[in-house]
Amino acid sequence: MLKIESIQAFTSIAEAGSITGAARRLALSKSVISERLAELERILGARLVRRSTRTLTLTDDGKAFFERAKNILRDVDSAVSELTERRRGLSGPLRISAPVSFGALHLGPALFGFLVKHPAIELSLDLDDRFVDLVSEGYDLVVRHGPVNDARVIVKRLATSRRLLVASSTYLKRAGQPASLDDLARHRGVIYSNRGAVDWRFRVGRKFVTVRPEVALRVNNGMLMRDAAIAGLGLALLPTFLLEAPLKARSLRVLDMGFEAEGAIIHIAYPEHLRSSAKIRALTIWLQGAFRSPAHWEIASFAVKQSPTLISVQTDRDPV
Repeated sequence: MLKIESIQAFTSIAEAGSITGAARRLALSKSVISERLAELERILGARLVRRSTRTLTLTDDGKAFFERAKNILRDVDSAVSELTERRRGLSGPLRISAPVSFGALHLGPALFGFLVKHPAIELSLDLDDRFVDLVSEGYDLVVRHGPVNDARVIVKRLATSRRLLVASSTYLKRAGQPASLDDLARHRGVIYSNRGAVDWRFRVGRKFVTVRPEVALRVNNGMLMRDAAIAGLGLALLPTFLLEAPLKARSLRVLDMGFEAEGAIIHIAYPEHLRSSAKIRALTIWLQGAFRSPAHWEIASFAVKQSPTLISVQTDRDPV
């Protein structure tokens, strides 16, 4: 008789591309995953996976069964979700990955209320500015500041995040205020290393223009970028969700160059096979409510337009 656990092990192997990845995803040992795969192949009387020293691929039988197996698991998940919702209780493990800064400042506090409401959920939150592979690394859900380009996952919009050019009064007194985009390129900048050379992009008319300042610091964490700007290292182009406190305290000032910086969308994403998960659906609705549009950090940043923390600069509007 076919066992759901064996089918789940096989689909995880196919999606992760390895037994190691499947074991990580299911939080089981590699030996258990291998045993379940062997049991499934024995019951079906067919070889599903072809293994070599370095690679693992599906056989023709494996490819054919994979599509059927996904549908079987989807139906099972749907049935379990319906029963769970009938009982009005959500429980079990839930593993999430999110960026460090957004996770610490906003996602964590939003999750606390969700966990109070659903105490039987066992949530693991990994904060990492690295772009994790949602499927192969075994996450149930990721929150990402920016696009999610993965055909294997379902992506939903969570919140918007504009970016503002900021600097401390100390830096501006020392280096002067940039008067144009050309001038901006001669200033020192605190750069987000995960975006590389295209970190600073501004909309000029119908196109985006990239500015490359002198590098004062490259770092892959937004809170460190913010703190470096407060310390006077240079200008920084930061998402509004990082700026509410320093703008209120006037430890940073916003430079209005007359151009809008390229922003980003905060997305929530989860694997296709969890489409019917009651936990994922409930958490998505909860977070969309917590970060309703516009998010509170966007409302706070708009208030800067009426505040003396804003430095307005007349530009010649010539692209770099």
